[in-house]
Amino acid sequence: MKKIFLYILAGSLCFSACKKDDELDYYVEPEDINVQNSYDEQAINKFMDENYLDVQGNIKPFSATDTADDKEKKLSALDVKRLPSGTIYIMRNGAQPAPTDAQPILEGNIIKIMGRGYSYLAADNNGSVVFTAKSAFLNTIDGSTLPLIDPMYYHVKKSVLDKATTTAAQQPGYYEIAGFKEALQKFSSFNDLPSETPYNLQGVIIVPSKAAFARNAHYQYLGQTYRNKSFVFNFQIYGSKTRTPDQD
Repeated sequence: MKKIFLYILAGSLCFSACKKDDELDYYVEPEDINVQNSYDEQAINKFMDENYLDVQGNIKPFSATDTADDKEKKLSALDVKRLPSGTIYIMRNGAQPAPTDAQPILEGNIIKIMGRGYSYLAADNNGSVVFTAKSAFLNTIDGSTLPLIDPMYYHVKKSVLDKATTTAAQQPGYYEIAGFKEALQKFSSFNDLPSETPYNLQGVIIVPSKAAFARNAHYQYLGQTYRNKSFVFNFQIYGSKTRTPDQD
């Protein structure tokens, strides 16, 4: 019996030792939303220090064992722009459309987006604030390889708002990610690239929870809650065009 106890104890210690730094046993929402905002900022800074962009613009984590990425610049060492909302955007050098090809990305435009997007929860894990609870939000690279057209988190149609049955769902902010909309308009779109065109991602947008849904009622994309969640988008805009009244 004594040996069995020792085996169980050793196993539990091994599990604890192997547990990833960004895995939490549980999450307790801070009562003060300013604490969550501080967590977001700390986790975002840590994320930018631990990741870089590869030759196609994909966000990649630095390897602790492979020296191949030692010369790569961390995201935080790139040309990082911070908006008043707390949203961050990074334009990747050499990956933007030529001036003669560039199209503006305006409020309410229909966009065609290629890339990946993930939601994260920033939390204090034993004194270290990290991004945890990573969840796919957009992925047109690893699964479907076709750009997504007219996502509701950039612009929700008036027809959707008109059909809503609650006061909250009648507001654009119930669906749209404000920080993403704000930062994306700093970029230019390519001139309607064919959907099969190989991607060359333009950059990164990181949206803290206060510039996303914060603790407000929101549309549950993919059946999930995004309360207190931050978002990281790694993308290329294949096309952007003006929305006509019949498309709204």
